[in-house]
Amino acid sequence: MYSKKTAINNRTGLHARPASDFVKCASQFKSKITIKNLEDGESASAKSIILILALSLSQGMKVEITAEGEDEGKAVDTLVALIDSKFGE
Repeated sequence: MYSKKTAINNRTGLHARPASDFVKCASQFKSKITIKNLEDGESASAKSIILILALSLSQGMKVEITAEGEDEGKAVDTLVALIDSKFGE
């Protein structure tokens, strides 16, 4: 298992288009990937847009991305980089 923490920094948080981009990116990996809201402890599959939207992750919230599987390191690093890039904003 491999994980990293980061913060949501884009203005809209992880809603609509950013959530779609996040799920599309996560779905490229074979590992089981979760995203956890570090403020309330709720987590969701990084491959489910419905579950991610339910987390209501907004700007400034801290999250932890965790993956388990053959490509776990690359999956976590790629998703953290996507979040840190502010989804191209």
